[in-house]
Amino acid sequence: MKKSLFLFVFMICSAVMMGQTDAKESWYFKLGGSYFVQATATEFPSVNGREPLKQVYEGGKLVSKESITGSFGEGFRTGLGVGYRFTDRLGAEMGINYYTSNSKTMVETISQGTTVLSAKGQVKAFDLAPALVLYLGKVKGFEPYTKVGVIVPVDGKLDIKTNAISGGAVITRKDVIKPNPTVGFLAALGTSYKLGKNLSAFGEIEYRNFTVHGKEKEVTEYTINGNDALGSLSTAERYTNYVERLDSNSNASIDPNNPKTIDSTRPTDDLSSYISISGIGLTLGIRYSL
Repeated sequence: MKKSLFLFVFMICSAVMMGQTDAKESWYFKLGGSYFVQATATEFPSVNGREPLKQVYEGGKLVSKESITGSFGEGFRTGLGVGYRFTDRLGAEMGINYYTSNSKTMVETISQGTTVLSAKGQVKAFDLAPALVLYLGKVKGFEPYTKVGVIVPVDGKLDIKTNAISGGAVITRKDVIKPNPTVGFLAALGTSYKLGKNLSAFGEIEYRNFTVHGKEKEVTEYTINGNDALGSLSTAERYTNYVERLDSNSNASIDPNNPKTIDSTRPTDDLSSYISISGIGLTLGIRYSL
């Protein structure tokens, strides 16, 4: 994260020096839609104490086991943007984006060909994306440019929906995880094509990368055989605080050989884990210049 911020500041300082050469100023507005594919797969965090594994049982015996990896960087994004062009070569832009990731399987258990446990996660988030834009010149109506900036999530969550069959009962639950503040990095290569005096179409290939650490978790839905059972959960079962370190003062049992009784009237403490939201995406849209 520090390297990304340093690069961004360096680019701004360089651009300010470059910006002394021209004097063409204008505002513009953008509307676009994007689809991203994941760029880097990492191991998912555990889900309610269950490791990110796909396990297959036959005849009561475990016959296969594999790690489940992936990134929540795959999904759709809708974005608005406002930019200011200082010169023919230099501009700055602020993007406001809403992102919804594809649903990702985080834990899965199969027994006798039947899925008896499945936990799937999905990220939804709003972010701000300030960036520096460097224009490369116009060629037959096209104007390519590069963009580098940071991603600042302002609101978001990870929803994890779990379906399980246990003792003949069908149990479903939904966990909502709120994140700690973070900053990510973006870089893009794009071009616009002039459609009219003030209107242009644009396309961008963008790389983005950031990780998000959990802050707190709440069980918002819990049913047994279709009946609401949320009220049966204690405070410790329903709420979790994520921390960097667990010790004897934590509301958690950290030694399996010497288990500790957890205070059911307080949220459970657990170690903070992280998820990756890295991806490469294509954005298409319209730009209107004043």
